Amino acid sequence: MAQLTPDANTPPRRGRGRRPADQVRAEILTAAGDLLLAEGMAGFTIEKVAAKAGASRMTIYKWWPSKGALALDGYFTVVAPTLAFTDTADIVADLTNQLVAFVHLVRDTPAGRVIAHLIAQAQTDPELADAYRQRYSGPRRALAVEALTRAMARGQLRADIDPESVVDQLWGACYHRLLVPDLPLTEDFARTLVDNLVRGLR
Repeated sequence: MAQLTPDANTPPRRGRGRRPADQVRAEILTAAGDLLLAEGMAGFTIEKVAAKAGASRMTIYKWWPSKGALALDGYFTVVAPTLAFTDTADIVADLTNQLVAFVHLVRDTPAGRVIAHLIAQAQTDPELADAYRQRYSGPRRALAVEALTRAMARGQLRADIDPESVVDQLWGACYHRLLVPDLPLTEDFARTLVDNLVRGLR
């Protein structure tokens, strides 16, 4: 799993001359994600991201309409490598690996604290809630639904299952333990979730 240990005080090195737009955008996203993991939403500002990325506030607002939209895109950028949904043609292994990676990410790195704060803030911030759905939870859900749909086409799962509800059952249970920690969020819990659910999906 990738180590998420950002240093919010270290500016990126850059060469001379004007940077291509794609490079500027990528550096803004990396800066946003690193800053978010280091300081959370409380310390996250457009000004800090602009300074860290060596970009103007005007450039940032050209691509992102709000602080929340930038924060979520940045978060997704830094966690995406850890949460890549591999396709080994074994849906049980793929679901298990994905859910275990998710558990380690939110339990063992600053990403868990950050996503919990974002979810909490989104309850009273409609703009952030919309950005959360469009820029993080929606894309993440789509990856899982695609994996389940491929498994159904391969005959590994029943053809009549509802992939959306399967996503809610697996990841929803993990989010519940993250946000309401009555019981610990563990790797064994993730593996048990997949095992229990798959028995009913075949």
